[in-house]
Amino acid sequence: MAAPMSERSPALEPGAAPYGNFPNYSRFHPPEGRVSLLPGGLLRSLFPAVSRPLLGLDVGCNSGELSVALYRHLLGLQEGEGSLDQPAAGKDLNLLCCDIDPVLIERAQQCSPFPASISFASLDIMDSSAREPFLSSYLGRFGHSTFDIIFCMSVTMWIHLNHGDSGLMEFLSFLSSLCKYLLIEPQPWKCYRAAARRLRKLGRNDFDHFRSLAINGDMVERITQILTKDCAMELVCCFGSTSWDRSLLLFKSNSSNRKGRESSEQEH
Repeated sequence: MAAPMSERSPALEPGAAPYGNFPNYSRFHPPEGRVSLLPGGLLRSLFPAVSRPLLGLDVGCNSGELSVALYRHLLGLQEGEGSLDQPAAGKDLNLLCCDIDPVLIERAQQCSPFPASISFASLDIMDSSAREPFLSSYLGRFGHSTFDIIFCMSVTMWIHLNHGDSGLMEFLSFLSSLCKYLLIEPQPWKCYRAAARRLRKLGRNDFDHFRSLAINGDMVERITQILTKDCAMELVCCFGSTSWDRSLLLFKSNSSNRKGRESSEQEH
């Protein structure tokens, strides 16, 4: 996720990104550390009977490096294969990637090798008045009301710190209502403490909600509990952990209402 422009410093020194809008994030957490944990044929195994292009949403995409790496990996494309080499590369997946920081989004748009298949947009996912018409409009272009899969990679902490326990629960509820599968990478609690410590070292105000969060401790367990008990999802698989101690968890929706929508959209 990224901070509103008014809250960003000109240099954005390390630690001065209270919404996670680090300008060079992929340099210290390379995309390969995540995508290598995922089976190459994941989409085929999750959607064996779907012949139409799948729809994906990447929430908090930063400047897009991980989004592109996920796209390449899940479609079996080699590094260097872009839209000119593979004109039909996006036939299996249309991916919408959003972040609140328009500067990061502009960089992602300029550098994307798959402009026909990967769309980047500046969006505050916690602003319901902005997200709902925007996402509905995108989905409507394909005749759909939900995404097949949502990616939420190291975003939950920033939502939690800036919007509190209720904000985290609302965020997870919203994501679960909008997809069949959710691939999520929660930050562990030690990252919360480190983020707060970085702000203090820079002489900035602490996160508004940090000291009052009742949802704390083992964040993988807590987020799993929220998704399974409150959001009608089931844990399908844990793909392991990155070298920086982030778990990749795949959840599936159990919503009967969504199953009805999926059956009607299957052939579109």
